[in-house]
Amino acid sequence: MSRQDPGSTIWFSLSIDGESLGYFNGCEGLSSQVEVERRQEGGNNGFVWQLPTRVTFSTIRLTRPLTPDTTKVAKWISSVQTGIKRPTAQIAALRADGSEVARWGLIDVLPVSWTGPSLDPASPAVATEVLEIAHHGFTD
Repeated sequence: MSRQDPGSTIWFSLSIDGESLGYFNGCEGLSSQVEVERRQEGGNNGFVWQLPTRVTFSTIRLTRPLTPDTTKVAKWISSVQTGIKRPTAQIAALRADGSEVARWGLIDVLPVSWTGPSLDPASPAVATEVLEIAHHGFTD
């Protein structure tokens, strides 16, 4: 019986409308929450109806060491200044050998923040960037 590695080393690729923005080594915020309204039914004290009202999606934070692909992120963010177009996006979780573990499609993606590296010679840490994106839901 063949056993699949659960993915101890995972990388994430991000593409916007099919154009790759590179690989990231951290991804947080792939989540959604269904808001529930509780309604009591008259004469039935056995339970309370829980009715879904709306779905909200958290922002997604992608992190990586500084790479030449940073210019692609900057170009995408700059494009927002000339008019907001909300493209679709794909985030794929990849094993170290490049095989895909999982994939998420995102609707109406918008960059909400980018934090570049702190370039301080007194701090020899790896120069990292953080891209935060908002979206209106997952694709099928």
